[in-house]
Amino acid sequence: MTDSSQWKLNIHKTISDISAADWNRCANPVDQDYNPFLDHAFLAALEQSKSATPETGWGAHHLSLTDERSNQICAVMPLYLKSHSQGEYIFDHGWADAFHRAGGQYYPKLLCAIPFTPASGRRLLVAPGDNSEMLATALAQEAAAMTEQLGLSSLHLNFLTEQEWRKLGSEGFLLRTDQQFHWLNAGYRHFDDFLADLSSRKRKNLKKERQKAVENDIEIEWVTGNELTEAHWDAFYGFYLDTGFRKWGEPYLKRDFFSRIQTGMADRTLLIMAKRAGQYVAGALNFIGSRTLFGRHWGCSEDHPFLHFECCYYQAIDFAIARGLKRVEAGAQGTHKLARGYVPTRTYSAHHIPHEGFRAAVENYLEQERRHVENDMSVLSTHTPFKQQDQNHD
Repeated sequence: MTDSSQWKLNIHKTISDISAADWNRCANPVDQDYNPFLDHAFLAALEQSKSATPETGWGAHHLSLTDERSNQICAVMPLYLKSHSQGEYIFDHGWADAFHRAGGQYYPKLLCAIPFTPASGRRLLVAPGDNSEMLATALAQEAAAMTEQLGLSSLHLNFLTEQEWRKLGSEGFLLRTDQQFHWLNAGYRHFDDFLADLSSRKRKNLKKERQKAVENDIEIEWVTGNELTEAHWDAFYGFYLDTGFRKWGEPYLKRDFFSRIQTGMADRTLLIMAKRAGQYVAGALNFIGSRTLFGRHWGCSEDHPFLHFECCYYQAIDFAIARGLKRVEAGAQGTHKLARGYVPTRTYSAHHIPHEGFRAAVENYLEQERRHVENDMSVLSTHTPFKQQDQNHD
């Protein structure tokens, strides 16, 4: 254990126990890239709307470290006691089944992640300073110690940065990789610049898809900041519910979540809405970082060919180029994104499992899984639509 005599550990059963200023100073320091999902307003909206609560399987156990000398919070960690594995996008259902078959109790477990959000970002959230490395280590060790003190099966840190992933590996955590598909901005001035990088056949296909998407008198709107209204959210929530019932059985997010997002971070929120005959018929929800546009949810009330691709992928690229953003993250999975210019990109998670036998079995599985992910990414990287197959796909 790191010498933490000068730090005081606290466990918070709600994000509201930590002030927005204290949390955001650690989560989104002014000298680092802004990540909207780490914002106090985003996490508070999830809890206060009753979307992420103990009743829905997300029991907040957020950690904070306070400097005893200054009495100031200097590190925080989004942490939840989970009674299931839903809404995580890093799948451990097989682990849970195996542990139960062996006579163990997999749930509850501890999870460091952003609820319902498969987007990469920092998880060991430390305010800038000379002790940042020590504090990051202390957060991880305190969470691991809590896992053992509570007699829990495991601790999971999902969608880490690669730097954190490697650091946790050196601390003895088990390492896991997966992949998503991200669009990378190679300094494009407009969408046609991006198209010029594609092979002739792929370029023609994308142009046809964009034309067909709006040929039924579809109009596309970007709505953000003070232009957002409750009417927009009413329409979008209907789309979200339709998708949620078909994909998950019961949608995760409550209607109040979207109102709270509008109040707390409207300037970081983008709705791409499709309208026909004066009525909204589809929409895609995005969040705006300082370098990345994060696509999150999509839904529709009418089916139109390629409208999903237009709203979720092509309009997102247009917006990113217009804002000078470097990347579009379009959510989890989806090899169909490859043909639309989104390239294979690794994601990272780390896991602490106290039970020696279970740990050994998971470690062996993860070694094989990492090789499979690397092989899969290698193959997929040769099938991008670009003229040159020499891009650096991290």
